[in-house]
Amino acid sequence: MKIGFIGLGIMGRPMAHNLLKAGHALTVTTSSEAKAAEFAEAGAAVVATPREVAAASEVVITMLPNTPDVREVALGEDGIAAGASEGWCWST
Repeated sequence: MKIGFIGLGIMGRPMAHNLLKAGHALTVTTSSEAKAAEFAEAGAAVVATPREVAAASEVVITMLPNTPDVREVALGEDGIAAGASEGWCWST
């Protein structure tokens, strides 16, 4: 399954690593260069925007700290809704 993950903080980071360990194709985005390098080295595709995460994924998981962050990631100009395709799923 092609999974997208947004929110690589305290909870999201280990969850995303477990998805990679389980053999899933994982696409992530992060503003942290260190986390981008960490996930690229672990085998994830790292993209620039939530929109690109959604376009590359069948399922997108977000693990974000608060409502404004969720709103921006979901509905912003480059948000996941802009990259969603038919049959796509989002889990918060």
